[in-house]
Amino acid sequence: MAILKHIASKNADYGEAQRYLMFQYDEYTGKPILDENGRLIPREEYYLDGINCDPFNFDMECKELNAQYHKNQTYDEIKSHHYILSFDPKDAEENGLTGEQAQQLGLQYARKNFPGHQALVCTHMDGNNESGNIHIHIVINSLRKFDVEQEPFMERPCDSRAGYKHHITKDYLIHLKQSVMDMCHREHLHQVDLLTPAEKKITEREYHARRRGQRNMEKRNEKMITEGITPRKTEFQTQKDFLRTATRDAAASARSLEEFQNLLMEKYHVMLKINRGRFSYLHPERNKPITGRNLGSHYEEKYLLPLFEKNAKQQISDTVPEPSLTENDFLSALPASVPEQTGDAAAFIFIKSDLRLVVDLQQCVKAQQSQAYAQRVKLSNLQQMAKTVAYVQEHGYDTQDDLRSAFSEAQSQTTEIRKALRSTEQKLKEVNEQIHYTGQYLANKNVYRQYLKSRNKNHFRQEHQAEIALYETARKFLKERSGTGSLPSIKTLKEEKEKLTRLKDSQYAAYQNLRDYQRELKTVCSNVDMILGNNRSLYPEQQQKTSTISK
Repeated sequence: MAILKHIASKNADYGEAQRYLMFQYDEYTGKPILDENGRLIPREEYYLDGINCDPFNFDMECKELNAQYHKNQTYDEIKSHHYILSFDPKDAEENGLTGEQAQQLGLQYARKNFPGHQALVCTHMDGNNESGNIHIHIVINSLRKFDVEQEPFMERPCDSRAGYKHHITKDYLIHLKQSVMDMCHREHLHQVDLLTPAEKKITEREYHARRRGQRNMEKRNEKMITEGITPRKTEFQTQKDFLRTATRDAAASARSLEEFQNLLMEKYHVMLKINRGRFSYLHPERNKPITGRNLGSHYEEKYLLPLFEKNAKQQISDTVPEPSLTENDFLSALPASVPEQTGDAAAFIFIKSDLRLVVDLQQCVKAQQSQAYAQRVKLSNLQQMAKTVAYVQEHGYDTQDDLRSAFSEAQSQTTEIRKALRSTEQKLKEVNEQIHYTGQYLANKNVYRQYLKSRNKNHFRQEHQAEIALYETARKFLKERSGTGSLPSIKTLKEEKEKLTRLKDSQYAAYQNLRDYQRELKTVCSNVDMILGNNRSLYPEQQQKTSTISK
């Protein structure tokens, strides 16, 4: 399989890239390997070519181009982009891939996808960890040297002009990955789908951190073995690996999001944080959480929530819990009146209780293994049952249908306020874009007027190419947005932005309250079913019948 990696570098020393491509480097430390005389050792086999430059003068030519256009002069600018295209080790044996052939593929790929840029294309025959996979390094100067034709993957008109920087976007990366897949398919090489998110996402930084940690652990273990001590751990685990293991273990048995959170905290001391539908996991030794997206697609909301529902359905179909109380005992404690569920969602204020799910002992592996732990769970279940009875009494739910109706209504209100919040966020994004392009339009308007009045327009445009391009881009955007109407003033746009920001904050607060209220009602419904011994779903639309709770 061929994979594509991208590294953006702010290093102003372009010669460092040349040295890395031509000489041997330690893959653990990233430092060059020197001989006994302190000189760099050339790589055993590599193929090096330059595009729009001499490969051995790449650093000097890049600096000259940067000085010509007054770009890449500050430390925080991205000076170069490094793309690595690695082939499957099987390609050399099974498909006859050679270094010369890979170098030609790399040159074709660079010319097609990075036109007009100064580029180094180098093929190495040795892979990381002595894997022996052939891989191609493509290093480009972030500044384009020549004007080229506008390509479909270029987002802006200036992306095809000399003197403008390489503009990497999400869509552009998708195009680059698709181009790799097409190339491998054309050349009959091994390939996987690069556009599907990885179930387990391991970055290059994590990969090297794991290797360094494993190497250090093996050294410590060797020393302990020589001293007669048996090592407790033989496999190094990064913090991300720990979070993946904890998440998989908790998700395998969790039947709801609340239970999932509790399992992570109780067993692994991992805190789950949810921000606008995005899952983040706080490792017990960290202060900053790691997002589920950085762990892989199997650690995000889209994968986990359906898994919880599947576990709940499986548990209901496979087991029949023994009720701790009879139905009449429980129903006799319930009140007769039902409070009206009215009020504006934006003004809804919810005070969260400490109510938790009743644990099913038949499905709790730890309780089956430890009698003492089972006793603690039973006592905790009794407490949660008592709190559930008190909750139902306090809120005046007469029947189980009323309880489920309240849950269904909370679900619909949460969905409506979430839709309204997303609509407001989209409007706010559009207003921010208008403010940005209006400011860009006004800032370069005088230069464009001078351009229209100048006698030698070609010469003036060459001297003020950037300002004119920014003006024309902003003008085009604002005309498309406003149609035939007049452009709004900056003051009007900022007032609109303030209104939308306030509305967004209030809607988000309302959404959080309604979401917490919905989760609490879901817990109450689940606990009522466990107490009554009913094998029923938490969702009313999945039921055929609902039993009435009578006094």
